[in-house]
Amino acid sequence: MNTLAALQQRFQGHVMAGADGPGADTRGHMDIYVNAYRGRLREALADNYPVLYRALGDDGFRELAAAYLDAHPSPFRSIRWFGDRLAEFIARIPEVVPHPALLDIARLDWAMRGAFDAADAAPLRIEDLAGIPPERWPGLRFALCPSFRMLSLDWQIEALWHALNADENAETEEPQRHAHIMIVWRAGLETRWRTVAEDEAAALQALVEGGDFAAICAAVETYGGNATSVASLLGQWISEGLLGVEQRDVVPA
Repeated sequence: MNTLAALQQRFQGHVMAGADGPGADTRGHMDIYVNAYRGRLREALADNYPVLYRALGDDGFRELAAAYLDAHPSPFRSIRWFGDRLAEFIARIPEVVPHPALLDIARLDWAMRGAFDAADAAPLRIEDLAGIPPERWPGLRFALCPSFRMLSLDWQIEALWHALNADENAETEEPQRHAHIMIVWRAGLETRWRTVAEDEAAALQALVEGGDFAAICAAVETYGGNATSVASLLGQWISEGLLGVEQRDVVPA
């Protein structure tokens, strides 16, 4: 390795490792780069988790970001993806946040950002299904849009997330524990989310696992649904833009 390459590696190692890493005895102007690097990643983390940032405030989020960066240095060339393991980090070390409901806030923040950045796909339309013979329906397969995310949450964070997303100084009641399923997706340029009942969650999980229309029906029937229930769900998914047409795979007759 030539001298320049070795010097560059030492510089990178020091900046990424921070004050406690290799070369930590180096002082002077090097600290400027260390602080700037960590500060920029903290800003990126706040941008990826805007509601969590508002919930914790500047000081609380700075502490969380520092602990996360120490545990998970960024492996990405783009800071857009920094923070991909933050929810996992909070779940593993819950004391890094003052309330356990903030884990669900982090999950929703990351899902919202991922949905917004997901690839485009032409939405499935009702007209696309017209003329399909009844005997082929059991084998129909529908693809969820690329932006679709499904989250298992433990707390009722919806009111808190709404309030903080609108006003960083908002005050709300403490979230209550409540296990439920939420879905997140993008329709056009608008990122949306809503909670889903158990039967719909089961049907969507069947889609996630690549199940066909018969599998969707079976999932809904487990919760007492019928053909009308499935038709209603399918119509709602299409109207919301949850299903993509480009990846739809219709089993040949």
